[in-house]
Amino acid sequence: MKNIAIFASGSGTNFQAIVDANQQGKLDANIKVLICDKPQANCIKRAVDAAVPSFVFNAKEFASKEEYEKKILQELQHAEVEFIVLAGYMRLIGSVLLQTYAGRIVNVHPSLLPAFPGKDAIGQALEARAKATGVTIHYVDEGMDTGPIIDQYSITMDEDETKASLQNKIHEVEHQFYPMVLNKLLNQ
Repeated sequence: MKNIAIFASGSGTNFQAIVDANQQGKLDANIKVLICDKPQANCIKRAVDAAVPSFVFNAKEFASKEEYEKKILQELQHAEVEFIVLAGYMRLIGSVLLQTYAGRIVNVHPSLLPAFPGKDAIGQALEARAKATGVTIHYVDEGMDTGPIIDQYSITMDEDETKASLQNKIHEVEHQFYPMVLNKLLNQ
């Protein structure tokens, strides 16, 4: 069973889905720590409720990305983390973590990459009037959603699709698909 860290910045619904899958035996992992860059984020409360330790930081309190990533790295090494799972973490991962965890950092993105990378992928898909979008699980590299794709799940978009309806469809898929793919990755 691998020791993992989950990185999140927001409400923590994917964090919760991973915790739930682990508790239900659908994911075989040891969730060691939540790393969060937003001191007011709801994912922190979810971590407390799940008895998962948290490391919360404010990037503005550090002189550089390298400086706060060194602090994160200390936390990860202290917790003996082997694998990093990004779940709504809204920062690019820098060289400090990429070098240490090369090939062991994954992300979930709400589109069929390479289409609609970056922020507001759901809004981008709606604006483009795409017929389909979906969910991509990929390895993390230095780019924005440019790492090698691990798996994808396609979602058909309705003609009257709204941002809220599409977001609900995507979250429903992410919450099942991400833990399933993670389980395969962690147990190779």
